[in-house]
Amino acid sequence: MNIFFDVDYTIMSMDGKIRPHTQEVFSKFISLGHTIFIWSGVGLRHKDIDRLELTEYVSGIFVKPVTEYETGIQRFQVNPRPDFVIDDHPEIVEFFGGYHVSPYYFKNDLDQEILQLFESTVKYFETGLSDSRKLFPNPNPNNHEN
Repeated sequence: MNIFFDVDYTIMSMDGKIRPHTQEVFSKFISLGHTIFIWSGVGLRHKDIDRLELTEYVSGIFVKPVTEYETGIQRFQVNPRPDFVIDDHPEIVEFFGGYHVSPYYFKNDLDQEILQLFESTVKYFETGLSDSRKLFPNPNPNNHEN
């Protein structure tokens, strides 16, 4: 699966700190055969991804459409198409399918949300089922490439 992570308030706080366990979860997704991409409605985030020491896990960085998602992925040349989106904004998660995380505004070493999303997501990928209200199935699975 092509898993697309948002940056601001998803994996990075407003003070520029990485959400706890992000590197660990990126590594685990990759070990299961998934591919990690970064996108942001603010623009290309190469410097932030380098600073957060995530570059080795990331296969591409894109501008994220914040409205008109289908048109936006074409306009911003997002390729491959997202199979699963992880974001603090529910609208884009509902559109593509994915996991809606609680916003990560400030550094919090006790935050466990990315570990919870990993467990729920892996269960969903393996069984097609999830008991998490934060996980939204892909509404058009035939339109996505692996």
